[in-house]
Amino acid sequence: MLTTEQLKQEKIAVLFGGDSAERDVSLNSGAAVVKGLEQFGYQVLAIDTQGFSLTDLHALKVDRVFIALHGRGGEDGCLQGALEYMKIPYTGSGVLGSALSMDKVRSKQLFKASGIATAAFYVINREDYQQADLSSILVQLGGKVMVKPAKEGSSIGMSIASNSEQLKQSVAVALKYDQQVLIEQWLSGAEYTVAILGDDALPAIRMETPNEFYDYQAKYQSQTTLYHCPCGLSEEQEVRLQALALRAFKSTGAKGWGRVDVMQDESGNWQVLEVNTVPGMTESSLVPKAAKQAGLSFSALTERILQLSVA
Repeated sequence: MLTTEQLKQEKIAVLFGGDSAERDVSLNSGAAVVKGLEQFGYQVLAIDTQGFSLTDLHALKVDRVFIALHGRGGEDGCLQGALEYMKIPYTGSGVLGSALSMDKVRSKQLFKASGIATAAFYVINREDYQQADLSSILVQLGGKVMVKPAKEGSSIGMSIASNSEQLKQSVAVALKYDQQVLIEQWLSGAEYTVAILGDDALPAIRMETPNEFYDYQAKYQSQTTLYHCPCGLSEEQEVRLQALALRAFKSTGAKGWGRVDVMQDESGNWQVLEVNTVPGMTESSLVPKAAKQAGLSFSALTERILQLSVA
């Protein structure tokens, strides 16, 4: 096990930006992580991976990578596999945990198999989209649904449908981003998120937005989105929520750090939405908010994530 002082002797490459639909968010995360690590005395090399060849990491004598790439290429196991092949240690989940967590369809199937509550859903593939009985699917799922590309983050390509024509349009939009689309039963309760750091769940955050759902605009552009931390649950309820989040996180093989999104249904029961293995890391992102409530500064959080990559 490396000590903190030994880690500070290493050259740490922070990889961010890239080519995914979440590039802009990743640029902000990467800049914040670089600043946070530098404030704690780490030797940091900032690398926007757009147009960058990973083989140059060896030429640059990089010892370790902090992954701040969101979405495809950085969060789906591809980068993790390349770094393992190059024998360069990195932060966060491994190949399998990253791939399964990124795939909303596979992760929901895992939740169901593990007995973890998750909203009812239906999957449509591009090749059978035209033959799908959308009216029947809508009825089966309660008349109102959330439509999501299987492998996108930041609510990209997501929309709500409450009739057959809307569902047809929503699926068509989602298929622009992926070969597979998740149609999920609408949940009307409050939305929470739980940050994971090692084997610990941090204080839960409740999101509140005037938008119909917590979409891209509510996450990154709105001035009206509210984040409640403490989240307002009783101590017993929050402990149960944290335990559920940890269980969901581990079910996909995720490790190191991340975030689990959960909603309540109309009866107040918890329903796991998804596991995020490289969530946003700006000063105002959700994981840093939870860390602050737990007594960790942003720089201390970045250091802890880096330390977890040693284990």
